[in-house]
Amino acid sequence: MRTFNTVKKAIPLITILISLSLVGIIVIQVSLFQSMLSKRRDQVMERQDEEIYKVVKDLVEDKSRNLTIPPSNLMSDWPKDPFGALLRPGVAQRYTMPDIQRKLRNAFTKAGQPKTRFEFAIAYASSTNGYEMASPGFDERFELAMTDTLHNRISAWDLSALAGSDTENLVPNEQLIVVISDVKEYVIRSLGTLIIGLILLTALIIAAFTITFRTLLHQKKLSEIKSDFINNMTHELKTPISTIGLAADLLRTEAVANSEQQRNELADMIKSENDRMHLQVQAILDEALLDRDGIHPKRTRISLHDLFSTIRDRFKLRLEEENGTMEFRLESADDMVLVDQALITNMFNNLVDNAIKYHRESVPPAIIISSRDLKKHIRIKVEDNGIGMNRETVSRIFERFFRAHTGNVHNVKGFGIGLSYVKSIADAHGIKIRVESTPGRGSTFTIDIPRMI
Repeated sequence: MRTFNTVKKAIPLITILISLSLVGIIVIQVSLFQSMLSKRRDQVMERQDEEIYKVVKDLVEDKSRNLTIPPSNLMSDWPKDPFGALLRPGVAQRYTMPDIQRKLRNAFTKAGQPKTRFEFAIAYASSTNGYEMASPGFDERFELAMTDTLHNRISAWDLSALAGSDTENLVPNEQLIVVISDVKEYVIRSLGTLIIGLILLTALIIAAFTITFRTLLHQKKLSEIKSDFINNMTHELKTPISTIGLAADLLRTEAVANSEQQRNELADMIKSENDRMHLQVQAILDEALLDRDGIHPKRTRISLHDLFSTIRDRFKLRLEEENGTMEFRLESADDMVLVDQALITNMFNNLVDNAIKYHRESVPPAIIISSRDLKKHIRIKVEDNGIGMNRETVSRIFERFFRAHTGNVHNVKGFGIGLSYVKSIADAHGIKIRVESTPGRGSTFTIDIPRMI
């Protein structure tokens, strides 16, 4: 009991500590991921700028080397520039749009980002007359980049001649403007393996937390079951022990000693209570054996109808005490089966014991045991007129330690292992067992036992 209380008190504290630990780990992971995302974004942008700078440097050096006027067939493409661009040809006059686009694409490829989406334009730094050259989607992408800096970035580069060079004042002062799209998406894709790893790690942590929490609840439930089991076992064993003790004391009295009828009645009472206690102890021992080694039937050839006669004799006194009846409707022509006699006897003893134990108040128990032949099985039915069970109880009736009761642990007798034990015996023999029940009307257990081979 002390262990149960300790577990019960510890569960809320353990749950809080584990929850705080889980939240802390997730927060730290998110923080680390954001830090890595920012660092990776800076690395990507730095790599992009390094390659774009090489393009810019190449364009500036080429522009400074060539001060001749381009061929006349390109004159129509030149912008009107108040600063005399005709005499001082710039990048926009020396290169076509596909040339610049190809250079930038090569730059992104060298940066390890060949699928980067970008738009670009070339403009005079000192003019407000628009762009000398602009890719088709530049205006739209530039507008978007001005408002959405998370997914887009603007990179502007001067295309002026090198300071101090002979051509510093002879070439136009231009700018290359590059708008790079999907920056965040690319950064996230580049961290794909890391992101998957973090997600899996977080999932594992949550799974571990869930399993731990469920294990704690299971342990709490087992502690409660253990406490109930000990209480009920004490109560169940105490009753026949007290009855046997009382009967033994009465046998010593002079009045009983002189009455053969009373002696026989007390002897029958002692035998009945002893059988009842033996059945309970045997169920506990067999259940413990099942946990350790499992059930290994020692099969022998027996008659089910003869077995039922033995069961009737065993429960005769208890039925008489409750004014109950046991009726047999044995229609099977061949009732021989190959089973473990002791285990099968215990199985039917438990079913009959439950039928008597769970009878309705003021309604004497009425038990019907029937048999009939199937093609490969003998079908046995054990029917009663007891309190019955609802659908939820029926679905859990074969669970170990399950007892359909609330409140006082003694309001329904039993250990909660009887039907679990029945199911274990049935499974060990390849027997199919199912139950149908209606609250207030009783239950019917249907057992299909394979025929002898």
